[in-house]
Amino acid sequence: MSMNLKDYVLNSPVRLAMPVMTHPGIEALGYTVKQAVSDGEIHCTAMEYLADHFPTMAATAIMDLTMEAEAFGAEIVMTDDEIPSVVGRLVNDLASVEALKVPDLSAARVPEYLKANKLAVERIKDKPILSGCIGPFSLAGRLFDMSEIMMGIYLEPETITLLLQKCTAFIKEYCIALKAIGTHGVIMAEPAAGLLADEECFQFSSVYVKEIVEAVQDDSFAVILHNCGNSGQCTPAMIASGAVGLHFGNAIAMEEVLEACPSDCLVMGNLDPVGVFRQGSPDSIKIASSVLLKQTASYKNFVISSGCDLPPGVSVDNLNAFFSTIEKFNNA
Repeated sequence: MSMNLKDYVLNSPVRLAMPVMTHPGIEALGYTVKQAVSDGEIHCTAMEYLADHFPTMAATAIMDLTMEAEAFGAEIVMTDDEIPSVVGRLVNDLASVEALKVPDLSAARVPEYLKANKLAVERIKDKPILSGCIGPFSLAGRLFDMSEIMMGIYLEPETITLLLQKCTAFIKEYCIALKAIGTHGVIMAEPAAGLLADEECFQFSSVYVKEIVEAVQDDSFAVILHNCGNSGQCTPAMIASGAVGLHFGNAIAMEEVLEACPSDCLVMGNLDPVGVFRQGSPDSIKIASSVLLKQTASYKNFVISSGCDLPPGVSVDNLNAFFSTIEKFNNA
C-alpha cells in the first residue's frame, strides 16, 4: 500500500486520531516490555493488535530511545515492565568521538526492529505504518551524557558536531532501510532538542534532521519530527527541518503551534500521555479530548494524538473513551 500521508490527512473529511502507542498492545497480549523491545515478532504482534482493535489513523512502532544508542555500544538497562534506559557515558571527549565507529544495521537489536517493521508491512494492510527512530541530538545526548552535551555545545562544539554527524549517518541508514521495507514514514523522537533555544535547536538538531529528511522523505515516506520537550521556544527550528509532520508534547498550547506552522504541515499532539491517558478516567479523557478538538476544529492539518508515546499501564477503557470522543465529534 503506497500512501502520501500529507494528502491522506489534509483530504480527510473527518478528524483523524493517532495516539503513539504500542504498550497497550503489548499488555493486552500478555507480553513484557523487555520481550517486545527484544523480539520483532512480538513487537509487530502488538502493533497488529492495536491496529485491529482501535480506529487509529496509523499503526506506530515502539518509541524506544535506546535501540540506536545500544547499536553504538552504549550500556542499556532493561527490566520487564519499563522502557529500557541508557546508563553511563560512551564518549566523553574529541578523541573518543573520533574513535567511535558508526554501526551497521546488524548491530544489537536493530535487526529485530527492522523485522518488526517488515512484518507490520506484510500484515497490516488497512492503515499506514509509522516506524520509529531517535533524533540526532537525542542520540548524541545518550552517548555523551545529556547534561554534558548541554555544556559541550558551547565548550567543545567541534566534538559535538562530529558526534552529531556520526549519529546522523546511522539514523539516515536506518531510515533508508525502513523506507525500503515499505513503511509509510517514521516518527523521529528528538525530545532532547526541546532543552535548547531556537538558534541552538536549529544548529544542533534541525540541520541534521533536515539531512535525513532530504535523504528519505517523498510522497510515499513521511518524516514526523517529535519534540515533546519544546515549550514553544523552538517551534521555528522544528519547522525548518522540512519534516512533513511535527508532533508536539503537552508542554505547549496547540492553537499557538497551529498558528505558527504552515497550513500544509501536519501538526500532531498533544494530550498528556501520563496525566490524561494513564492517570485519567474515561470521563476526564472525554473532557480533555473534547476541549482539544474544539480548539483545533478549524485546522485541516491537525491530527489529535498523545503528547508522547503512551506509557505502560493505560487502560482499554481510557483508550475507548478517547476514540469514542473523536467519533462523536466527527458525527456531530
